[in-house]
Amino acid sequence: MLDQATIDRITDAAQIQDVVSDYVTLKKRGVNLLGLCPFHNEKTPSFIVSPAKGIFKCFGCGKGGNAVHFIMEHEQISYYEALKFLARKYHIEFQERELTAEELAVRNDRESMFLVNEFAQKHFSSTLHNHIDGKSIGLGYFRERGFRDDIIQKFQLGYSLDQRDAFTQAALEAKYNKEYLVKTGLTLENDNGQFSDRFRGRVMFPVHSLSGKVVAFGGRILKKDDKMAKYVNSPESEIYHKSNELYGIYFAKQAIVRQDRCFLVEGYTDVISMHQSGIENVVASSGTSLTPGQIRLIHRFTENVTVIYDGDAAGIKASIRGIDLLLEEGLNIKVLLLPDGDDPDSFARKHNASDFIEFVEKNSSDFMRFKTNLLLNDAGNDPVKRAGLVIDIVRSISIIPNQVIRAEYVKECSTLLHVEEAMLYHEINKLKGAERDKAVSRTPAEAPALAPANEPQISQLVSGKFDNEERNILQLLIRYGQSIMFYNDEQKTQPVTVGDYILEELEHDGLSLFNSLHQKMMEDYVLHFRDETFNPERHFLYHPDAEISQLTADLVTEKYQLSKVHSKVKKVETDVDRLIDLVPRVIFEFKNSLILDMIRQKLVELKATSEAHDNARSSEIMHEMATLEAVKKQLSKTLGERIIIKI
Repeated sequence: MLDQATIDRITDAAQIQDVVSDYVTLKKRGVNLLGLCPFHNEKTPSFIVSPAKGIFKCFGCGKGGNAVHFIMEHEQISYYEALKFLARKYHIEFQERELTAEELAVRNDRESMFLVNEFAQKHFSSTLHNHIDGKSIGLGYFRERGFRDDIIQKFQLGYSLDQRDAFTQAALEAKYNKEYLVKTGLTLENDNGQFSDRFRGRVMFPVHSLSGKVVAFGGRILKKDDKMAKYVNSPESEIYHKSNELYGIYFAKQAIVRQDRCFLVEGYTDVISMHQSGIENVVASSGTSLTPGQIRLIHRFTENVTVIYDGDAAGIKASIRGIDLLLEEGLNIKVLLLPDGDDPDSFARKHNASDFIEFVEKNSSDFMRFKTNLLLNDAGNDPVKRAGLVIDIVRSISIIPNQVIRAEYVKECSTLLHVEEAMLYHEINKLKGAERDKAVSRTPAEAPALAPANEPQISQLVSGKFDNEERNILQLLIRYGQSIMFYNDEQKTQPVTVGDYILEELEHDGLSLFNSLHQKMMEDYVLHFRDETFNPERHFLYHPDAEISQLTADLVTEKYQLSKVHSKVKKVETDVDRLIDLVPRVIFEFKNSLILDMIRQKLVELKATSEAHDNARSSEIMHEMATLEAVKKQLSKTLGERIIIKI
């Protein structure tokens, strides 16, 4: 770990314009610099660099941040790797924190395992190209599959000899410790202390981490033997957790960012054949069910996923259940069903990149429509099965975090299944209620903050509709949080800052931000804002969390600049000049949006209960709505004429 003083020296030295100009041609545009974005294809420049603020921001693809995050994004490396990259660029010496004996042992173990895997990859590749069996059996197999030599070398494919311990003996002769050969799973040791190679007689597929290190191997047997598994994979280890790895991610990450889409397939050869045909933004789950860790890895680079299936209906039904996890993570999913008899490997070998993309655009469908049609074929006219289908689809819709997208899916499924939207919402609310009950039973509930008697408790509302209002609040805190709004006394000894006012207003009504990233920033702000040396803009711009830094860059970047001519004509009133009006209005806009959303939800619930002839519950809802309407009326008086705020 780098110490904070070293990190500060690096960030101070790394001038944003100097770092970016190594990759982008920049031209002067007022106080800023302008260029073509390196993260997406564009003809008209929308990529802004602000030397004064030390940030970059693309108004085309939305990426932004400081110099460290530019290097992270461009080189696809971690935060600390980017810091070291910049330290080397600016000749800054750095010394990492001294590790404890326990930490040192763990690091040494990991490094030793990486070294063993690196040796194994080179050994298997050398065997493939130089050994007579490797050339005739292994290389012959890959060429039979149609793989070019450059692709074989790119993916570092190899061959393990069909001998009991050929690899193990080679590693021991090269002075590699048998402990790490066993820990990585390359070598098996029996009770008598005898060694054997796990992958003997197999073609080898190295699995690379995000940074390009070999963390594991997959081996495919070539001879027909019903007693042996077709594929064997490395076991879990300190450096390999299969639930957090995707085959091909190292080779695909930059293409995924450029195309803003990830193709998800099943096997090693699917990925390799698609690369060979020119489709590089593709990864494989390697025959395992999708996991949250794998999905989060994809989500680092894009929100758009196209899942590619072959025509095997049983296989589709088995894997489709796990893909609900993609919806839960908030990803936009499309499904491509290949023609009968084709899998991604064979289809890619028949088509070039442009033909493949054209086929995808014409034939991929919305995931929810695909799933509905698939299950409808099974349900037929059986009313019980159709009812089960509705519940299955509703369960998938209910886990989608974005409420706007969820509403669109409800409309679509209402049309497909001929079920009223109100009934679908009723089922969604039941499922969400059950989940909340489960959560409450698992963990003790914290007592909510009390709202005033004339205002309902709205802190429990969960929605994804308030991002704009929340961003406005964060923007005020980051730009002007330490600025004084007014004084509580005539002597001006009790100042109230923007931060004081906003935090007091939210706490008074028991409110918090609903977007998880916004909430994380708010918690961080609360933790530091009493510190006299706290500079919110710098703190969040140089935050180690890339998402926070990028959002901050967006919040502090001015897309447009006021002409100097305008300021000569009359005095320009800035946001600082009108904080006393601006800050309360932003808070009331947030509250007003919450109330309006609650009223909309009550209307949907009222419609469902009326259709179900639940008069008692309908009466309760109408009473709750009357209370909400009273609050809305009070807020409307405060807000006066509605104004769209741009800050």
